[in-house]
Amino acid sequence: MKAKDNIPTLGINEFRMDLQADSSFQYHQIRGAHLIEKPHKHDFFLFLLFEEGSGTHTIDFVEHHVTANQIHLLFPDQVHSWKLGDGTVAQQIMVSQRIFETFTHSLRYDLVHYQNHPVVNLSPQIFRELLYEFKAIASELTSETILWDIISARCRIIAQMVSREAEKAFEDLRIYHAKPVLFEYNSMINTHFREQKSVSFYAEKLNISPNYLNILCKRHFHASATSLIHNRLTLEAKRLLLTSKKPIKEIAYDLGFYDLAYFSKFFKSQTGMGPREFREML
Repeated sequence: MKAKDNIPTLGINEFRMDLQADSSFQYHQIRGAHLIEKPHKHDFFLFLLFEEGSGTHTIDFVEHHVTANQIHLLFPDQVHSWKLGDGTVAQQIMVSQRIFETFTHSLRYDLVHYQNHPVVNLSPQIFRELLYEFKAIASELTSETILWDIISARCRIIAQMVSREAEKAFEDLRIYHAKPVLFEYNSMINTHFREQKSVSFYAEKLNISPNYLNILCKRHFHASATSLIHNRLTLEAKRLLLTSKKPIKEIAYDLGFYDLAYFSKFFKSQTGMGPREFREML
């Protein structure tokens, strides 16, 4: 995909199938094969619950295999595409970013940690409980007088249930219980990665030494403290290269690289290809 063919950002209003006055919530059912070949992103949050499914769902350049009893989370600005198989049955709820931000306190950790785990496998019991909430929202949206507070409350319940299941499933979320400093480090990276690329900056804010922070990251994440910063920079660079018409030099500047050659060298060391090659291959 050439730079001029930048990936579109789809708004929640583009999925409206009726004349509801409030488009903060949308519910749709997916049946059968579906293909989104060209990646795109949304300006809203998406819960996607698979009752039956096959195929793949690619989120932020990571391919996830679709199966029954899964829930997929898609956050605003994440790039995604999918190829769903013939027998797919899924329910999806779209929540505007404005509304979603009002109940993010339902999640125990910063949003970035859940973005790292967008697919959660569910037990049959938890799946049935979530499906009940999804269908209750669908029913309320077809009521003559829609009670939006009920829909919002049910979405908060879904968010709480999913966060609990994610914490059971993924080791790094459990690590944050034992080592809150690592949770703080990841949260700070997500806030400051554009302008602060030095481990010493974060270590000072956390009141620990850079060496100790590096030891903790290697022990618990099997990665250096620096690599966590670089991973976040690389993800943002990929998103911008595919979703923006900006020249590569301007993208580099937005990410805190004031030398294009240095940015290109960094990107190639992370991905195996230069930024221009990456932009043109997709």
